[in-house]
Amino acid sequence: MDPGLAPALVAAGTVFALGAVSPGPSLAVVLRNTFEGGRGRGVACAVGHGLGFGMYAILAVFGLVAVMGLSERAIDAMRLLGAAVLLLFASWSWPTPSAENDAIHVSEHRQGRSGFLEGMTIAVLNPKIAVFMVAVLSQVLDPSMPWSTRLAVGLLGMGIDTTWYLVVALVLSSDALESRLNAQRDRIGRVLAIAMALLACWTVWTTLWA
Repeated sequence: MDPGLAPALVAAGTVFALGAVSPGPSLAVVLRNTFEGGRGRGVACAVGHGLGFGMYAILAVFGLVAVMGLSERAIDAMRLLGAAVLLLFASWSWPTPSAENDAIHVSEHRQGRSGFLEGMTIAVLNPKIAVFMVAVLSQVLDPSMPWSTRLAVGLLGMGIDTTWYLVVALVLSSDALESRLNAQRDRIGRVLAIAMALLACWTVWTTLWA
């Protein structure tokens, strides 16, 4: 057993936990799916995000950080692509007069599938996660770590991220909050849409001109 496994997991786990609970586009997407599709869609989104984040973490642990560190253009391209996805999600979040009626005709299976794909997409293209992986996780990792320790760190990130967003989806979809959230659905949708659009604009600005 690698003697550095425990310290690596503690350090990485702390970083992953802090990154997961901090507000950002990932939280906005999970919230939107939970509000619009209920518990099932929120849970599907949380699982999709966890898997996407886990794949990202494993790639970073096994060399993505080093590759991106050598190419500033790759980082900029990922940030801009993430900004484009945020604008797309913002447009989906903005409530429309027919949104409520349309939602009635969408099956739970399709809602769950949509939530899962949105969760995975925002995890992979989220500019916050890209910066997080490059700037923070690289300080935790040691190039001399064996492959088993690197894999354990990546899987730990997947577990922490999935657990956090599952808690968010389950708590916000409880029966006690359902009626209150439904009453504020349009207002929440507008706030989330504006927040994601502003974050996308800020990402473009800092990438191209800052």
